[in-house]
Amino acid sequence: MAGTHFPWENQVDRKTVISHDGVRISYQSIGTGTEKVVALAHGLGGRLYTWAPLIEALMPEYRIIAWHYRGLFASETPKTIRRLAIPNHAEDLKQILDKEGIEKASVCGWSMGVQVALEFAVLYPERLDKMVLINGTYGHALATGFQPVMRIPGMTMGLQHGIDFLRRHPKLTRSAGRLPATPLVAGLLGQAYGALRRNPQIKQAIKQYTQDVLGESVNNYLRLFQELDAHSTIHNLPEINHPALVIWGDLDFLTPAYLSRRMKRRLKNAQSAHYRLGTHFVLLEYPKKVSGRIKKFLDSTVIPVDVFR
Repeated sequence: MAGTHFPWENQVDRKTVISHDGVRISYQSIGTGTEKVVALAHGLGGRLYTWAPLIEALMPEYRIIAWHYRGLFASETPKTIRRLAIPNHAEDLKQILDKEGIEKASVCGWSMGVQVALEFAVLYPERLDKMVLINGTYGHALATGFQPVMRIPGMTMGLQHGIDFLRRHPKLTRSAGRLPATPLVAGLLGQAYGALRRNPQIKQAIKQYTQDVLGESVNNYLRLFQELDAHSTIHNLPEINHPALVIWGDLDFLTPAYLSRRMKRRLKNAQSAHYRLGTHFVLLEYPKKVSGRIKKFLDSTVIPVDVFR
C-alpha cells in the first residue's frame, strides 16, 4: 500500500495459476505448509493491505493465501463477462489450493468475499475447514445495500440502471471518479475517519482503495456488483455444516446487520461477534479485537458462545 510498509510484505510470494476456464489468476501466499491454511476472500476491490491486522495475528502459525478476483488488478479478465459470476471465483480458489497441494483450508470472507466463501462451501465442502464471514450477505446484495432498516421500493432497479449507465460510459465514469480518487480528497477523508476511529492505517487504506476501484478495472468492478446481486446461497445455508463465525457491525449500511443475523440463524454450526458502533469495516475499526476473535475461533476445537462488543 502506497505510503505504508507492513512487516510481512517482504514475505509475500506472488504466483499465478491458470483456472478451470483458462483465465490466469494472480494469487499471493504468505508462509509455508499445507495443514493450517487460511484463504482470504477480499471485499470487492480489496487487496492484502485491507487484511493487515488479521495477517499480523495469523502469520506466526498459519499459512495465508489470497488472490485477485478475475477481472481485477493482476488477474486476467475472462473472454466472456458471464465468467465473472460468483461460482467462478470459488472455482478459482479451488484451483489455487490444488496447485499448492492444500487439501483443506479455512476461508475468511469480507463483504463480497462472504458470498465467495459460502459458494465455496457449497461447491467444495470437502475442501473447507472453517468459515469466517465478515460484513457480508448470502446474496442479492443490491436488494439490501444502502437500506439498513427496510427495503426502499425501486432501489434495486435504480442501482441496476445506474450501474448499466456507468458501464456504458466508462470515460464518464473515470472522469467522475478523478476527484474522489485524488490523493488530497481521499487522504482528507481517510485522515478524518482514521482520527475518529483512532487508527491511522485507515487513512492509507481509504486512499489506496479509492484509487484502486476507480482505476483501469472500474468496468469489471461495476459488473461484479451486478453479479453479487444475481447470486444467492440462502437456500443452501441450512445444508452447510462447517463451523462458521459471523461478524458484523450494527451500523453497517452496505450489508445491513440483519443479514448477518439471518445467516447466523440459518447456518447449522455458527457463532457470532458483533460490534455496536462498527460499520462495514470492523476489521479496520477494531483491529485487535476482531483479529483476536478470528484467531481464537480458528484455533479452537470447541465452539464458544456468541459475543458482542
